[in-house]
Amino acid sequence: MTNLLSPLSFSRGPDMKNRFMLAPLTNSQSQEDGTMTEEEFHWLTKRAEGGFGLTMTCAAHVQAIGKGFPGQMGVWSNDHTEGLSRLAKAINAEGSVSIAQLHHAGNRSPAELIGEAPVCPSDDPETGARALSNAEVKTLVQDFVEAAVRCEQAGFDGVELHGAHGYILCQFFSPELNKRTDEYGGSMENRFRILFEIIDGIRSRCHPEYQLGVRLSPERFDMRLAEITQIAEQLMTGGTIDFLDMSLWDVFKEPSEKEFKGRSLMSYFTELKRGTCKLGAAGKIRTPQEAEEALQAGLDWIMLGRAAIVHHNFPKLYEENSRFVPMENPVTREHLAKEGLSPKFVHYMASWKGFVAE
Repeated sequence: MTNLLSPLSFSRGPDMKNRFMLAPLTNSQSQEDGTMTEEEFHWLTKRAEGGFGLTMTCAAHVQAIGKGFPGQMGVWSNDHTEGLSRLAKAINAEGSVSIAQLHHAGNRSPAELIGEAPVCPSDDPETGARALSNAEVKTLVQDFVEAAVRCEQAGFDGVELHGAHGYILCQFFSPELNKRTDEYGGSMENRFRILFEIIDGIRSRCHPEYQLGVRLSPERFDMRLAEITQIAEQLMTGGTIDFLDMSLWDVFKEPSEKEFKGRSLMSYFTELKRGTCKLGAAGKIRTPQEAEEALQAGLDWIMLGRAAIVHHNFPKLYEENSRFVPMENPVTREHLAKEGLSPKFVHYMASWKGFVAE
């Protein structure tokens, strides 16, 4: 019977030694130009040392204008390659698969942070974002692809495309926000076209064994469960991606849309055809028991976020005692420092209600 400590093989690239993935977590520890800091390096490599089968970076922006928050990691310039190379090498040295998450904040890029108006699929008066031209959309696709190539050259095993949480790819998916009349707007096929063009570009430019994942969220930000399940199955059976990462907010919750209630949101994805793709999810998995339940419900792997912040070595603790009891929040600043968080990261986590003891 599959368990959390079983290895997991993908259709491309290295195996995971277990079913634990580190979630891509915003931490505001990079330099403002996107280059790696010792704090960012320490935070991530400590999770690889702690036994995670796959260690994923925070969201790393593929264009300077796509920066979404202070101290965000960048993958849009060759100036970032040296730090990325050092990070990938250190993660891999711990027997952990190294994945960089590729991101662009779109209309969620603060103008004061990027020095100009943010961009969006369509003009967005609420945020002051301007619509991308058709040529700029083509450039955006290529910049995602170039970022993947840059990460490959730096030594990463693969990349994940951030198509969730209302950032730029999600903005294209939105039937409310995306008012385009060209090939990137209107029908579901057109709204998701940008994602499939990026995937095809990465597959044509990167090594055949380069791993590729996609993150989607099926709720909030104008997402519709019926559309996301259809796209999820298309992605998983298309043979172009290796893993699908569903951000569910809570893996055990019911859908928010009334017509889909009565069963778990996760079940709408575990029942889909997967081809050779591996399916996992994130969302309030905090204890060993919850991790086991999520896997037994049909996932191939589970993703830890907050639990991995509190315990850098959650997988090793589980291996030593599958019934260990994680610390409850709020946790002290001193504990978080011991777990590899810099003062900047601790300050950021203090904005999460009830996470840090005051």
